[in-house]
Amino acid sequence: MVGLSGISRGFTKSFSDIYQSHSVDIVVSRQGSADRLSSSVDESYAAEILRIQGVARTAGVLLDTLSLEEEGVYGIPTMGVQPSSWLLEDYQVEGQNDFDLSGLDIKSSPDEEPIEAAGAAMLGIHLADRLELEPGGTFRLFDELYVVSGVFRSPSTWENGSMILPLADLQMLTDRMGSVTYINVVLDQSVSSEAAQSAINRIEKLDPRLLALATEDFVETDTRMQLAGAMAFMTSAVALVIGAISTLNTMLTSVLERTKEIGILRAIGWPARRIVSMILLESCGLALAASILGMLVAYVLTWLLSQAPAAKGILTPAIDGAVLAQGVVLAVVIGLIGAILPAYRAARMLPTEAFRQQS
Repeated sequence: MVGLSGISRGFTKSFSDIYQSHSVDIVVSRQGSADRLSSSVDESYAAEILRIQGVARTAGVLLDTLSLEEEGVYGIPTMGVQPSSWLLEDYQVEGQNDFDLSGLDIKSSPDEEPIEAAGAAMLGIHLADRLELEPGGTFRLFDELYVVSGVFRSPSTWENGSMILPLADLQMLTDRMGSVTYINVVLDQSVSSEAAQSAINRIEKLDPRLLALATEDFVETDTRMQLAGAMAFMTSAVALVIGAISTLNTMLTSVLERTKEIGILRAIGWPARRIVSMILLESCGLALAASILGMLVAYVLTWLLSQAPAAKGILTPAIDGAVLAQGVVLAVVIGLIGAILPAYRAARMLPTEAFRQQS
């Protein structure tokens, strides 16, 4: 449960960090889209939203997933942004912090003629490591040559595994000219929560097909985030049921093996309440010890999984205090549930019965 919750929270945090790293207050997407990340908004709305009172700056972003077949790397998150966008200022970049290729000669060898590149791209640090590329390196995308203008590092793990292309280039590659997936909106620092809500209302009045949400609401209500949370919950629920049954079986076996001991305790005057308390405390103690061990295993396994090629650069598990506390509480509750029936049977056991069963 701790491992699955950590992965689910890590996925949500990685997605949320995309907006927090750029101090985005409002995300504008298309109303009614089943998957907001595949929504389509006219990029001209960015300029119109900028004229709304309280809005400091806007930036349209086009999202898609591309693959580099020659390198055998598939499903690369790709962002299309304007080369002059303020979004690029928030990255730590090795190389050029733009897509300017003026004066750059691309040669496969010193003796060959320069090859004209179709465009430039910036790679996240994890994606660059995976492709073994540095600034100035080249790769082929849709059979066209692209140059790595820079390698960037972001607070978001998801962005560190992504690629950034000029907005016009990605629009052309995906046949979505003039469109963006969503528009990031940053408000003035002096804007109050009431004024922020007013800005959201004014944005949606521009076109009834626009959906403006505060960043937290946009992330929490996204289909991918809800699906990840639901899958983690359902899988954890199954695991918890199995754990409760295993605990019940363990405690029943323990009580049966200690029939003579329980009979002696009853014979020397232990009341039924004390017998029940002993068994419940033993079960809770075992559950607590198991939860600590389980959390350590969860830390190690989720870290190993995050380093796997398929997951590296996509998410980092977030096992925080809330997840750990939830794990401990559930473990103790399972220990209590699993010990109720054995404790009840032990409390009703008579000393003579215990000795007879043992012999």
